[in-house]
Amino acid sequence: MQCRRWLVAVVGALSVALLSNAAAQAQDEFKPEWKAFDKGKEWYQKLTTKTEQTMKVMGQEVKQKQEQTFYLKFTGQEPTKDGKLVVKQKIVGIVMNIDIGGVNITYNSTDANVPANPMTDFFKKLQEAELTLTVDPKTMEVVDVAGHEDMVKKLGDTNPQMAPLLNKILSKDAIKQMSEPTWGALPPGPKKKGEEWTKKSQLDLGPIGKYDTSYKYTYEGQDKAGDKVKVEASLTYTAPTDNKGLPFVIKSANLKSKEGIGAAYFDKSNGRFAKSEMRMKLEGTLEIDVGGMVTAVELMQDQTAIVESSNDNPVPPGGKK
Repeated sequence: MQCRRWLVAVVGALSVALLSNAAAQAQDEFKPEWKAFDKGKEWYQKLTTKTEQTMKVMGQEVKQKQEQTFYLKFTGQEPTKDGKLVVKQKIVGIVMNIDIGGVNITYNSTDANVPANPMTDFFKKLQEAELTLTVDPKTMEVVDVAGHEDMVKKLGDTNPQMAPLLNKILSKDAIKQMSEPTWGALPPGPKKKGEEWTKKSQLDLGPIGKYDTSYKYTYEGQDKAGDKVKVEASLTYTAPTDNKGLPFVIKSANLKSKEGIGAAYFDKSNGRFAKSEMRMKLEGTLEIDVGGMVTAVELMQDQTAIVESSNDNPVPPGGKK
């Protein structure tokens, strides 16, 4: 009888241990379900980018500081007949402060009392635009963009001389690549704590050049902010082959990232990333031809991007009109 009781106790203890271990493993498994593009679902995103840049040209140092915030609204639409996800994306607010060598340019769409600047009309037209993205749920790649032509036309109308350049920079492929980082840290399948996966992307901005980025993601387990994904990135810039549209020509470039580190936090209840942070440092040289005169430019850039999602509109109240 005593032996039987001992055996029952041992089996019971082993069962508890196995169940506890299974529960722990389940908690450490990252199997996100993307629900942010469900039909009728509305949510917002606040994208803040801070950039400090130092350029050395012919022995002269030029410093530039930028802080810009874009507020975006996403609205889920009816999926396509073959199951593709459809979402509308619209910019609902812009706040920008640029300091180039002591010259300040500011814009705040929420404050009608801010003095106009050369970019005011451009930003207003940007807020009038609405894009419709079609996304493959298996790969989470943007397969189509609607509203792109209308957006580029409106922006070009603010400055006809810029229209050819905008058509090249804001191509449909470029819009696709710029949209995907919203959910870029999603894994291709379930991941356990410590497991990694990789992605690559190429952003072609025509006469401005190409940006090739490699990402390595690592699932680090649950955090108070959500399921945490560590992000490591390396970027290489390639000079353009087509230089038409700019008042200068980028002849050559040797520009690479020196540091790219960040994290993304997935919110299971809302089925989207609640927050992500990324810091990228770039260093290198460029050769720029201005009117036949080729000049070497040394560039150092430190950029931090923070993306925050919310169900409520985060745009601050505006000033009196």
